[in-house]
Amino acid sequence: MSSGHRVFDYDVAIIGGGSGGYAAARTTAGQGLRTVVLEGGEQVGGLCILRGCMPTKALLYAAEVMHLASHSEPWGIRAEDVSFNFAQVMGRKDALIKCFAECRREQLGSGKFKFKRAMASFVDPHTLELSTGEKLTAASFIIATGSTIAPSPLPQLNDVCYLTSDTALELTRLPKSLIVLGGGAVAVEFAQFFARFGVRVTLIQRSPQILHEFDGDAAGVIEEVFRREGMALYTGTRLLDAKKAGAQKEVAFEHDGKAVRVHAEEIFYALGRRPNIVGLGLDKIGVQVEFERIATDQYMQSSLAHIYAVGDCAGLHEIVHIAIQQGELAAHNIAHPDRKKKMDYRLLSEVIFTDPQVAVVGLTEKLAHVQNVNYSVAKYPFNDHGKSLIMEAKDGFVKLLADPLTGEILGGCCVGPVGGELIHEIVAAMYKRMTVQELAAMPHYHPTLAEIWAYPAEELAEKIVTP
Repeated sequence: MSSGHRVFDYDVAIIGGGSGGYAAARTTAGQGLRTVVLEGGEQVGGLCILRGCMPTKALLYAAEVMHLASHSEPWGIRAEDVSFNFAQVMGRKDALIKCFAECRREQLGSGKFKFKRAMASFVDPHTLELSTGEKLTAASFIIATGSTIAPSPLPQLNDVCYLTSDTALELTRLPKSLIVLGGGAVAVEFAQFFARFGVRVTLIQRSPQILHEFDGDAAGVIEEVFRREGMALYTGTRLLDAKKAGAQKEVAFEHDGKAVRVHAEEIFYALGRRPNIVGLGLDKIGVQVEFERIATDQYMQSSLAHIYAVGDCAGLHEIVHIAIQQGELAAHNIAHPDRKKKMDYRLLSEVIFTDPQVAVVGLTEKLAHVQNVNYSVAKYPFNDHGKSLIMEAKDGFVKLLADPLTGEILGGCCVGPVGGELIHEIVAAMYKRMTVQELAAMPHYHPTLAEIWAYPAEELAEKIVTP
């Protein structure tokens, strides 16, 4: 491919070999474009496989098994002195990740595109300089460099040292006590993992509730469960100080107008990640950056039309399937500039893998208020549902939001057992723009967890009478 009179080494150069980068490469190569993928990380695989979704969910499932074994009395099962081997827990996680990473390395080295192990930086809008000393040119670029742990907003934290979602995955022993800073997905998932393995956990969150982007009723269920499981929870706080206190570490914060000090053996910092774009040389070539992210339009194009960005380095949604969607869409748009596709976030979904799980798709009530969208809503609790009662999974509820005039489903929320699985019924319904009337009429097998969706659907169907 050439631009004017210039001939390039590649049609597409992709910086980053994680989920978004690989999805983009597979797509551009499939369209016959000469593609190169550049990966400069110490390990190959991307955040999801190495330090994100897969290792954390492996640990969370182990914690759930531990919890069930330790609380089997309701089923008449006696399991006395339930214990665990932490080395085996971590070993199983490591074995799984090794397998997943090997699979990704095989995919990247399949020969369908060129794969180079090197850091890359822009010299000019069409040229990259690699850490190997090599230079290469391309007609188009896709940046998929992911994210890194955000720096601490409290400088004193650096002096006392702390765990992060990266370093916690390398622990060889559990601390006896832990202070978790943050209330987002990473914070709540790790907090419950540690607590269920016997660590005394204190969670400190800045916002008035944990999971601040979710509706208050959803967050409230998790807060109640955490407190019931012995976790100390502080919301609506402001961090003041952190220091070493003998063999322990101390965090001082403001809560309800008072200064509070808590101590623990370790501190877990979970106040977010930031796009990994340092060193790319974007300022040299004029690629616009907003709020530390690469600014992109609905086609995933940056301020330079031939440079695209996907995944954590570009978007507000740090979710793997979104990165994959964006990577495939950017690749399509490079291959077919005459019939570009736009990213559509109508079916945006998110799952928090606590127990119970929290899962949403589409509009939440909080988002509907912000966007000034009219809606009708109905909920149904798991503590009045046959299958969940059998499972002793009584926490939480399902909730549906619908257009008050047409009955079209606008959003769904599930706080409950396997919520991440159950939400996909509403993803499928919204994909086909189903109404609550249609969902209510759809047969559900009994007794199943999934049939719980019929109850809010029936309530809304009775309320919303379409002409």
